[in-house]
Amino acid sequence: MIRKIFVGFATLVAASFLCAQAPDYQQNWTNYVRIGAYGLEREDPAKIVADATASDVFGIEVDNDIEGRYESFLDPTEKLAAIKSVAEKAHAANNYAFVYIAGTECITANADQTAHTLAKDHPDWLQRKITGEPAIFSAEAAFWIAKGDEDVWVSPYAPEWRKIYMHHVAQIAATGIDGIYVDIPYWMTHFTGWEDTWASFDQYTVAEFKKQTGLDAKKDLKLGDFSDPNFQKWVDFRIQTFTDFMAEIASTAKAVNPKIKIIPEIYPGFEQEAVRVGADVYSMYAVVDAIAHEYEFGEGDHMASSRSQIDWFNYQVGMHTFRAFAEGKATWILNYSWDGDKNVKPSDAMKNLAMSQVMDGANFWDAPGHSMAGSNDLATRKEIFHWIAAHEKTFYLPRTALHPVGVYFSAATRNRTPEEFVRAYRGVLILLIQAHREFQVVTPRTLDQFKGGTLVLPDARAFDEHEQNSLKAYVKSGRELVVTGTQPEFLADATNVVRFRESVGEQYYRALETSFADTKVEGEKDFLNSLGAPTDLTIEAASTVATSISRVGGATHIFMANFTGLVPHELATPTKQNVTIRVHGRMEKAEFLPFLGDTLEIRGKRQGEDTVFTLPEIERGAVFWYPANSPQ
Repeated sequence: MIRKIFVGFATLVAASFLCAQAPDYQQNWTNYVRIGAYGLEREDPAKIVADATASDVFGIEVDNDIEGRYESFLDPTEKLAAIKSVAEKAHAANNYAFVYIAGTECITANADQTAHTLAKDHPDWLQRKITGEPAIFSAEAAFWIAKGDEDVWVSPYAPEWRKIYMHHVAQIAATGIDGIYVDIPYWMTHFTGWEDTWASFDQYTVAEFKKQTGLDAKKDLKLGDFSDPNFQKWVDFRIQTFTDFMAEIASTAKAVNPKIKIIPEIYPGFEQEAVRVGADVYSMYAVVDAIAHEYEFGEGDHMASSRSQIDWFNYQVGMHTFRAFAEGKATWILNYSWDGDKNVKPSDAMKNLAMSQVMDGANFWDAPGHSMAGSNDLATRKEIFHWIAAHEKTFYLPRTALHPVGVYFSAATRNRTPEEFVRAYRGVLILLIQAHREFQVVTPRTLDQFKGGTLVLPDARAFDEHEQNSLKAYVKSGRELVVTGTQPEFLADATNVVRFRESVGEQYYRALETSFADTKVEGEKDFLNSLGAPTDLTIEAASTVATSISRVGGATHIFMANFTGLVPHELATPTKQNVTIRVHGRMEKAEFLPFLGDTLEIRGKRQGEDTVFTLPEIERGAVFWYPANSPQ
């Protein structure tokens, strides 16, 4: 977002091209990035590339925003030349580079001193409230808008603007840059006074909605009323609008440069905010190459140093959800670790943030404060990036399920009853994570491919015909559905369905909000028993250690993130934890990789038909794995 006060081209630099190492998985450089940002306007491109390479940055993110500044929107010549130059220098150093552009936001500098601004020249392009008020803002609206500047948000249906925008996208692709990073393609619903507007009601958007649905958006909707079928159509239309917008950016760029990658930055996650701003990462992953999530948790400043334990577990749920949406595409996390917290060292906050991300298979982007460029502690960034580079296959090769419990993300339910569904969904996932059970997030796109024997529907209420048929086929195959909360009518007569009338997930989540440690709710034990017992391995660890189980490169991996003892603003070094892993069968040895440490070989002890591994103490996090031909 322009709000970050970008200082220039940020850099994705690679020590080597990794896409060739895993062609069977269709991976590419976006799966392995270690992102750092640099200001092209302040530094020479050659110096940027050299600095990035020296600190193990993999790829160059460059801020040279053509679309978001009215001056360059009118004449992009100079910026296009700069983009071409930095791309050439990055490639000469065997690196990658991607360039930042705005989505629908555009700033005119010194608007109070010029006769030509976007709003003055093209008032019809602007997004509007239902009352007609245009989306025009000044410095008081946001910190990244300078005094005297004009900040506007454009309707994606303004035909002349969209034509020019896509022409610029094609020109950018022709420079040879490796990626286009599109910052927050949103409906304006996040500035003060605009949150509940459900904009935009400009003439072009209203006309398109009428064309698609036959409805008048200004007269036929009960805004904010999710029980109104017409408002539901407006919600779906708004989400589809920006999914289509990103799809057009991708097709336009790839027509010029087939290898270019399109990466939107989105700050809502999978929750209700996605419905309001219209940028739904579930929908967008299908049409882009990666998504950079500005996914925040924590009080006030949303820094890692301010996170409670429930914040950290919510964060894990979010990243696991994004990885499921991505279906093998990359998940980048642009997040913030520290911003002057007196009782927490920047290095500790950075390490906690990086550990939490890589354990879930997401890519770490180090950023200070709420800026994209720079680092809170360069030495720590180098240490983290160097370690990730040394172990990147462990974290970024594709992860596949073994014998998971499926948890269904119902996009349609989220769009209809966002608060209730999100609590139920989060609660079920955190319960499984704390119980150290293998889980897999299942979506409407992946439902038919899910192989697990148990699938949980956490208070899911809205299903299209395809979903209904797939769920019916699932239970007919002899596998088990566990339905909590609302009971779908189409499953009323289905066998192999375990029904919990109460939403176990929502109850569990509400209990977590009250007291995170040793949470217990009525029905929890019966719910876990309904999922069956794990067959291959069991994990004995504290509930404050988040675990996830996957097969990576043919070996069974257990990824562990330790949040024990963390206290917001006060304590950022976790309490070390002991973990025991019992694997069914005979095994000679296994591997153990502590966060920022070296791989160790460890040996287990036979106990009956099992092999038991007592792991070294875990501080922040660790990975344990054993080879594919074990156990025997």
